[in-house]
Amino acid sequence: MIIECRDLLIGYEGKPVAPKLNFGIEKGDYVCIVGENGAGKTTLMKTLLGLKPKLDGEIRIDADVKNSIGYVPQLTQMQKDFPASVYEVVLSGALSLSIFKPFYSKRDKEKAIIAMEKMGLKDLHNRCYRELSGGQQKRVMLARAMVNDKKVLFMDEPTAGLDPMVIAEMYELIGDFNQSGMTIVMISHDIHKSLEYANKILHVGANVFWGTNAEYLNSPIGQSYLVLSGEKNDR
Repeated sequence: MIIECRDLLIGYEGKPVAPKLNFGIEKGDYVCIVGENGAGKTTLMKTLLGLKPKLDGEIRIDADVKNSIGYVPQLTQMQKDFPASVYEVVLSGALSLSIFKPFYSKRDKEKAIIAMEKMGLKDLHNRCYRELSGGQQKRVMLARAMVNDKKVLFMDEPTAGLDPMVIAEMYELIGDFNQSGMTIVMISHDIHKSLEYANKILHVGANVFWGTNAEYLNSPIGQSYLVLSGEKNDR
């Protein structure tokens, strides 16, 4: 396992927001974190990334991937209005909190160009980021997360606020990343798409589930959530 949590307790201001969590993510997994609003999904992701302290328990991240994790957070309005070019935003993904770099190397710039090409952003190279559509901005953030050859990609509702056609396109892109060997850990409010693309589901809330899609569909937690989400009749 590349990421393992044992009796992990998450929360803020010392107050738990979910029961203790036990799960392990394997290399190449596509994990969707689902659950009701306010259940602690974003808190969990930030805790796994070390952006929030855990209240209790253990988080073990394999040394081989610890410095190779990309993160695409939910975009704030300030980030959406960021006055930089597409290239500058993507290139900033080469920066590391653990390694001081006073300037970008030639290789960093080459990787940024490759990432933009993979995401279909080459023609937007010099466009101002804040002038882009929501779908284009999400593509830029995905490209940014890819710059340093990430092995694991964490995403917090990457399709939020997008129209259905762009959502389908984003899921296809993320699926392609996974097929190429990248491990995906994504918070999603779309249980239908989660079950279509992910191979494992982590349901966070008053009740917790961890397992395969088939196991989730046959569990009381999964069946109840499908009804609440209005998805059960579509399956």
